[in-house]
Amino acid sequence: MAELNLKLEDTINKLLEEKKYTSIRDFLVLMAPSDLAAIFELIEEKNIPLLFRLLPKDKASDTFVEMENEYQELLIRSFSDFELKAILDEMYVNDAVDLVEEMPANVVSRILQQVDPETRKDINQILQYPENSAGSIMTTEYVSLKLGTTVGQAIKQIRETGVEKKSFYACYVTEKRKLIGRLSVKDLLLAKSDDILIDDIMKTNVISVSTHDDQEEVSKLLSKYNFYALPVVDTEQNMVGIIAFDDALEVMEEETTEDMEIMAGMAPSDKTYLHSSPFYLFKHRIIWLMLLMISATFTGMIITSFESALAVQVVLTAFIPMLMDTGGNSGSQSSVTIIRAISLGEIEFSDLPKVVLKEIATALMCGIVLAAVCFAKIMLVDRLLLGNTDVTVTIGLIVCATMAATVLVAKTIGCVLPLCAKKLGFDPAVMASPFITTIVDALSLLVYFGIASALLF
Repeated sequence: MAELNLKLEDTINKLLEEKKYTSIRDFLVLMAPSDLAAIFELIEEKNIPLLFRLLPKDKASDTFVEMENEYQELLIRSFSDFELKAILDEMYVNDAVDLVEEMPANVVSRILQQVDPETRKDINQILQYPENSAGSIMTTEYVSLKLGTTVGQAIKQIRETGVEKKSFYACYVTEKRKLIGRLSVKDLLLAKSDDILIDDIMKTNVISVSTHDDQEEVSKLLSKYNFYALPVVDTEQNMVGIIAFDDALEVMEEETTEDMEIMAGMAPSDKTYLHSSPFYLFKHRIIWLMLLMISATFTGMIITSFESALAVQVVLTAFIPMLMDTGGNSGSQSSVTIIRAISLGEIEFSDLPKVVLKEIATALMCGIVLAAVCFAKIMLVDRLLLGNTDVTVTIGLIVCATMAATVLVAKTIGCVLPLCAKKLGFDPAVMASPFITTIVDALSLLVYFGIASALLF
């Protein structure tokens, strides 16, 4: 895709030089909005407003939504009030809310001046909901039908107003704003007669979410039930909007990215990599690196406390990296597996005993196999091939016993900590690789030197 975009960039630049604007327009209208947004980011900034103005109004608005914040701001500053209003009129309310949240105050003021009063009211309402809540990602544009409406009347209403709705496939039946039932366009089209009341074909077991529900949980509901949209109700059970599946997909992508960043020992970022400056990346990484560096002091303290024992058996030092790495890898395997299961709703804190027993059984099998292979490696490679006479059978047994114990401890910690974090209200991803590895490193050293002290000194 990157290579294709570069070829398209060259083509567009050549047409710009030749001032063949009609050819450029014919070329651009064939492309999807997301692809257009990617192309605009490759074009010289001075040419972006010109290219954007060549697009038809509806495609221009869709492309604008797909663009990164910095390019949206660039365009807004180049727009006349008329042009800005035309773009905003084509945008869905939730997209306008996203725009307002990301723009500087002076740009926000200009945006709010150009939207109609009703849209401004909806934007302000959505902005009042807590961050990452269902209310903060919903849109107020949905198909609402009244009780007593016939199938024919409902289809006519959708034809007249559907183009302005975020999703018209899912329709909702309300009475004085109370959510009564739901039905789909498919239900309307397959009805035996246009005179049938929607009351008779609607489904009354409506699954809805509250404005204050967590957006990640809402996304899971949409995925679980394969809905095109979910209705959102306020504290008085009045319907106030819907969350469409495409908005839920964005939430799932953001949450997954955030978890991956936390699991890698970084603060979550709201920018793409190519749009992040080195200083921005530095800010999001340095805190975790310092915390992990300081926490690694404990491993140094443990090694220092056993300095006299290491002086007698220096060969023990050679196996420390292998034991620490194996422990860290074992803990990471368990933690990542459990964190993913938690995010998918497969396990809860009540499943902790089952999880621990399963991980212990897995750890015992892994530990025995790793210890056996490790013993063979120590005897064949370290002792025979490398000719290290200090590597005795006793040393081999100490290392292998430590290996098995470390795997057991690491996998147990790796499964327990994420579940405990979730129970306490923290993000389980915090308990992923870097954090668990630091804990396991310290424990593996304690086990190692404890076994060595018992057998050698």
